[in-house]
Amino acid sequence: MNTDKSGKTPVKVPAKVALRGELLAARALLAKEDVARAATVLAATALGLPELADARTVAAYVSVGREPGTRVLLDALREKGVRVLLPVLLADNDLDWAVYGGGERLTPAGRGLLEPDGPRLGPAAVLDADAVLLPGLAVDGAGMRLGRGGGSYDRVLARLSAPGARPGRPVHPALIVLLYENEVVARVPSEPHDHPVDAVVTPAGARRFTA
Repeated sequence: MNTDKSGKTPVKVPAKVALRGELLAARALLAKEDVARAATVLAATALGLPELADARTVAAYVSVGREPGTRVLLDALREKGVRVLLPVLLADNDLDWAVYGGGERLTPAGRGLLEPDGPRLGPAAVLDADAVLLPGLAVDGAGMRLGRGGGSYDRVLARLSAPGARPGRPVHPALIVLLYENEVVARVPSEPHDHPVDAVVTPAGARRFTA
């Protein structure tokens, strides 16, 4: 077994953890101006997707830091009369939901997040969504998404795909992730419980995935 110079056996870093570290390091190098410009392009491209153009309810999230920006898109959807649901992180890492009432109605929350200040609708509110914007760090050619590893959206996706969760409607809403172009990668390490997304939007354009 190989050892390092100290004589200790190196600890193998799981593939997902290593990839997350690389992508977060790359995001940290982005200038705020580049993040803002990308957010405008992402919004325009995302609004051209039929899944969002025809949606009455969209579950989304508020981007923070160097994440691909969602604020422009959230405001554009709201101006169109779309009901936008935003997550509220619960103590057990599950997500509650509340309606987005505009940027002035967002309040600071744990982990540096921003949350809506309106009435909580319950974790099952996401079942009403026609489309869900998922935060992510990468996606591959099969549509497999790499999240941050907190598990909150694993619960959301499991709830959406549960048998009989959406009677009379598609099995799950359209799943869309916003990323930077370099975050569309050759392969994302995946596990049996992981769900592929339906589309990715980057500043270079949109791409759909087939089952």
